[in-house]
Amino acid sequence: AESTESTTSEEEVAVMTYEEYAAAEIDTAVCVEAYVQAKQGWWFDDKTQQGKATIYTQDENGGAYFIYEMVCTEDEYNTLVVGTKIKVAGYKAEWSGEIEIIDATYEILEGNYVAQATDVTALLGNAEELIKKQNVFAAFKGLTVVAKKDANGADVAFLYSWDGSGQDGSDLYFDVTDGTNTYTFTVESYLCDKTTDVYAAVKTLNIGDKVNMEGFLYWYNGANPHITKVEVVK
Repeated sequence: AESTESTTSEEEVAVMTYEEYAAAEIDTAVCVEAYVQAKQGWWFDDKTQQGKATIYTQDENGGAYFIYEMVCTEDEYNTLVVGTKIKVAGYKAEWSGEIEIIDATYEILEGNYVAQATDVTALLGNAEELIKKQNVFAAFKGLTVVAKKDANGADVAFLYSWDGSGQDGSDLYFDVTDGTNTYTFTVESYLCDKTTDVYAAVKTLNIGDKVNMEGFLYWYNGANPHITKVEVVK
């Protein structure tokens, strides 16, 4: 006999397009298929006795999803290489403007895709349009490094942590301008630690350098890209 159960759980939510996901209410169950583009780290949660992974994903149509603390063993995490296709079921959440999927479970699917960076430079300063590209792997071109103030009030090209209270290995914060507005970009240390090329590159920036960058269009009370590549334009 066929089951007539009508209970819905997150596993039974139909796979959504990005447009359906974007239109879904906060705190509702969502299900998407996308490809791993970068991993922000794995840790073991003593409270729940589960491994958790935070992952940047994107589909072939430019829809991008930030998966926050997905249940995942360390061995599984190591198999989730860039390009891996996954089906993710969880709940849509929002934190300081960042839209993410929480309480997520996943399964690996057949398929592989690595996104090319989408140039969003022209959308800087237009938050309404830029936020539609949230979490995509993005390119930012021809921006100029401007000074931040350190704890002593001196002009510096970058800070360790948002307020300069960090040290080598902390997140790096630096400001760039398009000539009209100034934006704060971040090297997120969980994503790109101090051994990475981008971390080293930001530490050698000078005020006035013109730069091209790539990274993930994260949001924190406005655009706060997590940068993965910086090149100084001569």
